[in-house]
Amino acid sequence: MRKVTSRWVAHKLSDEQKQQRLRICRQNLAKFRSGKWRLSDIVTDDKRWIYHRQIGRKSSNATWISGNELPRTVIHRNKSEPKSLFCLFFKSNGPILIHKVDKGKAIDHNYYIENCLKPVINEIRKQEKLSGTKGIKLLHDNGSSHTHRDVIDYLTEEGIEIMPHPPYSPDLVPCDFWLNDYIKRNVTDQENEELPARAVCEIANNIPEKEFKKTFDKLLERMELCINNNGDYFEHLLK
Repeated sequence: MRKVTSRWVAHKLSDEQKQQRLRICRQNLAKFRSGKWRLSDIVTDDKRWIYHRQIGRKSSNATWISGNELPRTVIHRNKSEPKSLFCLFFKSNGPILIHKVDKGKAIDHNYYIENCLKPVINEIRKQEKLSGTKGIKLLHDNGSSHTHRDVIDYLTEEGIEIMPHPPYSPDLVPCDFWLNDYIKRNVTDQENEELPARAVCEIANNIPEKEFKKTFDKLLERMELCINNNGDYFEHLLK
């Protein structure tokens, strides 16, 4: 007998949701394996709140102390503390857009099109002068601003295909399983509302290109793990 910690998961998946994850992973992976899709054509995005005061993980706050010395105190953060919302877009060769959402703004479908998708498409066209958006696939979650009919129509008009993504699957989105945590681990305390944007941009832009490529390779590995685990969460199977 051995003692183990509890396994945390994003959501209690129903059998139907597991089957949906299984089906979509099989379909997507088959397209990559056949050469119909290329990892270099995938654009992925997500939203991320960055608190201006960082408290770190419990492990990062551990310190050595002498026998009668008290451990230092870390004040727990409350939800009302200053924070900034970012929309992050990247490909296998690096960031495309890091957009700081204005304070008090809600990201509805109109905001998403005007402030995120249009700048992203313009940047893709700058980078890919010959092919433009041809072959580009967008991988994002099923949030309401992403699935709105106006967003789908706009992407279709621009020649961008939406990559199928199962609900309740942050383990299959690179922003969720890699970039968000990377930024959180590296961002420091920010004294005012203007500094977080500079800090997040600096962190993301200084990540070596090979790390972005490695993350997209891991996306395929994660699809395989999802299939091998019959559509259930698979973090406990990661090496």
